[in-house]
Amino acid sequence: AEHDTAAQSILVTDDARLADAVEAEVARQIARLPRGETAAASWRDFGAIVLVNDLADAVPLANRIAAEHVELAVEDPEALLPQIRNAGAVFLGRHTPEVIGDYVGGSNHVLPTARSARFSSGLSVLDFVKRTSILKLGPEQLRALAPAAIALARAENLDGHAASVAIRLNPEG
Repeated sequence: AEHDTAAQSILVTDDARLADAVEAEVARQIARLPRGETAAASWRDFGAIVLVNDLADAVPLANRIAAEHVELAVEDPEALLPQIRNAGAVFLGRHTPEVIGDYVGGSNHVLPTARSARFSSGLSVLDFVKRTSILKLGPEQLRALAPAAIALARAENLDGHAASVAIRLNPEG
């Protein structure tokens, strides 16, 4: 929350007492921060505490939020980890705050934000490698794939694409 006024901080828990305690503690911590005004605006506008019936109910929500950082501060974080599909980085257990990953833990600090963890990953060497796809078919492979390619091209109203396959199958006509 102290990064900027648009930062999200969301707690998903199955413990109502914990939710109440965190809400009170957030107010205390914000009051102590040099960037408290920024954190307060962020918490007010984009912070949330979500109470679920069971931690299993938290997983679909976490995947939908697709946060930059997900802290699984639960007794058995490894049990939930395989179900977390959309997160920039995941921090396991109560002793692994995200700031460790940011500064000293060795994990990537350049992570997808604004729910983009749904379709992207943290920055890696692959972002600096240019790749080119290469495809080669023989006549038999073209005949096998042609019906699907023609159907898809026509479904997209790309008749020229469909014709580029059909002409190759029957060049005389």
